[in-house]
Amino acid sequence: MAVQVLGVPVSAELAARWSDWLAPQSQPFYLRDPGEFGLSRRASSPPGPEIRDTLQLYRLQGELSCVWLNEEDFACLPRFTRTALVRAQLGAGRGGVPTVRAWADLVDPVLLKAQADGNRFVWWPSLLASGDVQAILTRFVSTRRLTSRHTEVPRSVWKDCAGVLPGAEELAGTFPDGSGPNCFGTVMAAAGVAGAEDEWVQDEPFAAWLGGATRPGGKDELPGAVLVWRDQGGIPRHAAVTLGDGWAMEKPSQDWHSPRTVLGLTQLKAANRVPGLRLARHSLLR
Repeated sequence: MAVQVLGVPVSAELAARWSDWLAPQSQPFYLRDPGEFGLSRRASSPPGPEIRDTLQLYRLQGELSCVWLNEEDFACLPRFTRTALVRAQLGAGRGGVPTVRAWADLVDPVLLKAQADGNRFVWWPSLLASGDVQAILTRFVSTRRLTSRHTEVPRSVWKDCAGVLPGAEELAGTFPDGSGPNCFGTVMAAAGVAGAEDEWVQDEPFAAWLGGATRPGGKDELPGAVLVWRDQGGIPRHAAVTLGDGWAMEKPSQDWHSPRTVLGLTQLKAANRVPGLRLARHSLLR
């Protein structure tokens, strides 16, 4: 049965995949010297994109070795080793090490505290299954995200923007099937570029598309103004597109838990106000 997360329907099949990505059967631990923990580095495939985004592996710090453990192997380690292992992830910059306090209302705190030092833990399938899975997934996905307001957009706005943004209405208020689809691909797909909604479009292809499909400048109150946040070197770092009448659409990141969101234009611009980035506008060619 579909549920609503951030105002977006989520099928049972997608929610099941979310469970696997939040609490994988095995996961990587990053250590400066695995031998200190009685562990050895073994050749393995790199983490997939969903695990990369769940654990925020793009924030890793320093020269680190990767050790993969499944839940059984982890549970068999002495508690002092588990504690040191979990703490080491914080120092390594790996995500996916939440506080017990943040989740003790949804998972038995006795189980959470028993895993490591009583303050931090990592998600495993049995731990996720021991709590309210739907509530856990909803909280994880909703944290620091804004609820999509696509259902508030008047029918007249969708009708008026369809000529310049033929893919916008179908995309609005949807989650991707996994990690990869990002802000640039969402804007391009809204403008009618087939398949772009499923792609992790990089800044250079996006800039090339801007050069051929838009002209500089635009009016926020009209549909088809592409909002581009650029860094000091002029590189595009984020993009959204206006729907008209004070509405706009974006995909905040390439994460699997980042939906294609519709917000009020003022709300969207405020959410993307980041030091060092400047906002420029381009108009889609009609």
